[in-house]
Amino acid sequence: MNTARVSEQRLQGRMEAISLFGGTAGGGVTRLALSDADKMAREQLRAWFSDLGCEIHLDAMGNLFAVLPGKDRSLPPVMTGSHGDSQPLGGRFDGMLGVVAGLEVVNALREARVELLRDLVVVDWTNEEGSRFTPGCSGSGVWAGKLGLEDMYALQDQEGHTLGGELARIGFKGDSSYFPRPVHAAFELHIEQGPVLEAKGVSIGVPQGIVCLRWYNVRVHGVPNHAGPTPMNDRADAMYAFSLMSAVIFETALASGQVVATVGEVHATPNSRNVIAGEVDFTIDVRGWDEAATDNVCRRIEAALEDIARRTGCAVQAERIWQVSRVPFDARLRDVVREAASGLGLSCMDMVSGASHDMIYIAQVVPGAMIFVPSEGGRSHAEIENTSWKDCAAGADVLLQCLVRTGNEPE
Repeated sequence: MNTARVSEQRLQGRMEAISLFGGTAGGGVTRLALSDADKMAREQLRAWFSDLGCEIHLDAMGNLFAVLPGKDRSLPPVMTGSHGDSQPLGGRFDGMLGVVAGLEVVNALREARVELLRDLVVVDWTNEEGSRFTPGCSGSGVWAGKLGLEDMYALQDQEGHTLGGELARIGFKGDSSYFPRPVHAAFELHIEQGPVLEAKGVSIGVPQGIVCLRWYNVRVHGVPNHAGPTPMNDRADAMYAFSLMSAVIFETALASGQVVATVGEVHATPNSRNVIAGEVDFTIDVRGWDEAATDNVCRRIEAALEDIARRTGCAVQAERIWQVSRVPFDARLRDVVREAASGLGLSCMDMVSGASHDMIYIAQVVPGAMIFVPSEGGRSHAEIENTSWKDCAAGADVLLQCLVRTGNEPE
């Protein structure tokens, strides 16, 4: 077992410092991808890594690669990192913990004068959340060859700004002269974003992979009319149809026992107190580990939407805009995570990741694994999101051990 250890105090200090960029009154962050807050956080990360002697590279998607050179630079590197963007009114730990933990690993190695055989690459991936530019995991998806660069450049936010334009505006539109592939091993440290680890009193989660995901945009067409004179039995009320649809989406996933489905966004038109809604646009997010069970839930939801539209005198259009197959993680690297946790005296358990992460693309092209630490109350994507500094440091120490072991493996 490598004797280098991370500094909990230093990790906490850097996390608190970088949380000021986009910090909210409720203790969280609003740091949307390629916003000014994201720019400032990226600049701070670049400065910290540079101060530790890392090489800094930017690719065409703005992915920031900080490289700690190893003894044999001809060997494929080891990689870690996560993302710095957040949800609106999101938490401090989601994504950024994985980047700052990678920074702390570099610091700990420098402090202990440990030089790895292989290069260590720490990445801040662009637009993982997808809250401003959809779909998410854009930076890692392009890097993995699963998403098109020009397609991602063309993505627009609600104000019509393009991802490519905003990359250039904040000064993080790089080139592709540095491209770290193949990669020997990739690890991502992340908060669990669920209640399991805390409920079971376990320090480290070892995900077997990331669940499959299906996203829908749905539009319900009704007939707008006056709320007063129009009889109840003579209405094609898009809001009423939507309410029935929302209920059946929840109930269909609940009945499956293993798939989750969420209506996340709802927009009514004309959205007026005394007008029967003529249109309702909403989103559906469906996820599950079992692909067949997930697709069965999707088919049942699609059929239910058509049935409800017909019964309420409305019409419905449901478009599946994004889907990702489940991604199992590398079995050997999962063993490395378990052994690192055990060597540090930390309890661990196998689980699956219900949330999507950059590793969903990374692990399709290189050996990859994740390390989870507990989320207090299972809360995430909210200002209240929290993980104890002790748990953060424990996860970072596991990450350090995994990177030292794989980073010193010969060809």
